Amino acid sequence: MILLQQENARHACENFLSEGKRYNIEHNILPSENAIADRLLTRSIELRDAYEELHSKLHARPPSLQVFLGLLLSTAAFWNPEKIQEARAVRSELANVNQQIARKAAELAKLLEQRSNLHNTSGFSTDTHFHVCDVIVDACQNNYLFQSYVHEKLDELRGQFDLKYWPLLSDCLQELASDAEKATMAATDPLTAAATASARSSLADFFEALFAAIEENSAENYGQLPRSFKLTDRTLASLANCALDLGPDDLIDDAYMKRLRQRERSGTK
Repeated sequence: MILLQQENARHACENFLSEGKRYNIEHNILPSENAIADRLLTRSIELRDAYEELHSKLHARPPSLQVFLGLLLSTAAFWNPEKIQEARAVRSELANVNQQIARKAAELAKLLEQRSNLHNTSGFSTDTHFHVCDVIVDACQNNYLFQSYVHEKLDELRGQFDLKYWPLLSDCLQELASDAEKATMAATDPLTAAATASARSSLADFFEALFAAIEENSAENYGQLPRSFKLTDRTLASLANCALDLGPDDLIDDAYMKRLRQRERSGTK
């Protein structure tokens, strides 16, 4: 009886994986998820108990089993340790770019102010922009929507209010510098936020992303997974070992998952 239940569970899970892979191939999409599906399909024996638990907890509520397997594939494909490391590097790059913008925009603001002073005091001038509207108009020369709907109205507005009503070019650049300097970093989606929240990168980041994906697709958030859905430590470890193709020296067990969940409950990352 137990063997029959395990076989039925394995068949149901692997059928979803195979069908999803077939659909992706037919539509030429998500090759990275197909690679994860292949890993799971080739390690069927290792996942026997995990499939049985998944099936017992989700099969009565279609399509929750399919939804969870899809979440597992996408998280392993796009939030594996290598991808998360790349995300952290991009975050650092964005912070660095903002700091460069802040410095260079401030430098350019000073140069624009210096040029304006020279125009007013030196007896010389150059045919360069001095009005913010000139910059906008010239920057939008190839913008059909601007030319069709905005240009004329902007000209009317400029004619209605003289130069003292508009910001100086140097003021615009100084605002860009200030904006970049005080910019705060924020993830644009829950999985990014969860996977990069810890101070240091580790395998735990993958599980944080997976937990966030489960929560986002929970019935509490109008998703397909049951409100009380929770997997055992052993099942989570087995799924991660296979989905991430962890090597013999990197395999995790239920003890690892227990420690991870304890840290999560205590709020330490």
